[in-house]
Amino acid sequence: MVSKKKNINGSYVPSDKEEFMGAKQKKYFKKLLVDWKNDLLQVSSHTISNLKEESSNKPDNADRASIESERSLELRTRDRERKLISKINKALKKIEDGTYGYCEETNQPISLKRLIARPIATLSLEAQESHEKSERIYKEKEY
Repeated sequence: MVSKKKNINGSYVPSDKEEFMGAKQKKYFKKLLVDWKNDLLQVSSHTISNLKEESSNKPDNADRASIESERSLELRTRDRERKLISKINKALKKIEDGTYGYCEETNQPISLKRLIARPIATLSLEAQESHEKSERIYKEKEY
């Protein structure tokens, strides 16, 4: 992931002492998200070119199986990254419309520590824990 402790000038880190999601914080998180997205896109394009170059027409069955296994793993990883890019795009949209950093369930601010650790977070820690707890209870009832 992108280094989260730097921004354009290299020293700014959002603080609870300033206005929540003021201009500086929005700029910080936007740069963080854009850099992260660009890193993912760069890795993805590298993977695509590797998959095009590598031939699976190997005479040995073990070699073919190994290549197919590696490709499968690589494609699953890229799919997870594609979903992550979608979440990053949603977070960037939220920055533009002024809803970034606020919990989707409670509309309360998400802690800066949580946003720095997970810039695509849409729920506060408390709402996320509650959501996970209810998922566990629901799964237990299925058995």
